[in-house]
Amino acid sequence: MAIAAAAVIVPLGLLFFISGLVVNLIQAVCFVTIRPLSKNTYRRINRWVAELLWLELVWIVDWWAGVKRSGCLGSTLAVMKKSSKFLPVIGWSMWFSEYLFLERNWAKDESTLKSGLQRLRDYPQPFWLALFVEGTRFTQAKLLAAQEYAASTGLPIPRNVLIPRTKGFVSAVSHMRSFVPAIYDVTVAIPKSSPAPTMIRLFKGQSSVMHVHLKRHLMKELPETDDAVAQWCRDTFVAKDALLDKHNAEDTFSDQELQEIPRPKKSLLVVISWASLVIFGVLKFLQWSSLLSSWKGIAFSAFGLGIVTVLMQILIRFSQSERSTPAKVVPSKPKNSKEPEQTTQDKQR
Repeated sequence: MAIAAAAVIVPLGLLFFISGLVVNLIQAVCFVTIRPLSKNTYRRINRWVAELLWLELVWIVDWWAGVKRSGCLGSTLAVMKKSSKFLPVIGWSMWFSEYLFLERNWAKDESTLKSGLQRLRDYPQPFWLALFVEGTRFTQAKLLAAQEYAASTGLPIPRNVLIPRTKGFVSAVSHMRSFVPAIYDVTVAIPKSSPAPTMIRLFKGQSSVMHVHLKRHLMKELPETDDAVAQWCRDTFVAKDALLDKHNAEDTFSDQELQEIPRPKKSLLVVISWASLVIFGVLKFLQWSSLLSSWKGIAFSAFGLGIVTVLMQILIRFSQSERSTPAKVVPSKPKNSKEPEQTTQDKQR
């Protein structure tokens, strides 16, 4: 980690981890005391508590790095790999917020996904569920593997996307069809003139341009049978691949004028409030403990800053797609379907 970046990351890390641990503590207390009495009341409270953490990340994007975007935070959920829940602060908050964690092994994940999706049936507020059908993040190495797999199984050979793994998607549609009205197919591309966004760039206050194409599909318009839903998903990825071909050639998804969306002030107010509380609390603690009045105290403080630096490095490394592990691909039957490998979709109630 460069010294200049560390000079920004360490203070932001201190703010994030101290405030995040407070949020986790509140979530844990609510989980133990309120959830056994009323799951819906717990969910409503947790939504607002979790926002106090996630809005800090929104602030980094919106205000610190100066990226203009539109967002939906609220009751946003996602299907994640199991190791994500062990991430300090962020992973713990995901667990309290009822994210779905999978091991990327269908024999183990089928029942986990089914029970997790069924729990959302009585969710007391509108929610988004992000489902990454591809099962892993995109890299060129994974694209080459996907192309080899497609060629060996008779699938359309992808040029810009991975092959969708449809079992989880089919299960989600099957169990959520009755209470989720629509699926949002999301395609993201980076213009040639813009550097790729990274956590390091965001912490340095450097923005990147990302083009996002959204297409809404009504759930009632999807096919009824599991096989047909799986094929619909694969066909959607073929269309997504063609859309990315267009973007690669023209640096845009369409000729429609882009709408500018003002940055929400809510995240700014949350970060200012957290920063004021954390600075006040730290100053009071240092005054009470006289921690910096001895070499032992200074060494202890330096050790604490070192831990924060290491934890931030872990979060940054976790965000890098090239460090992600590939999803296991089970050889499919020689039918033009079965086991895909890549996709990104959202669901809204």
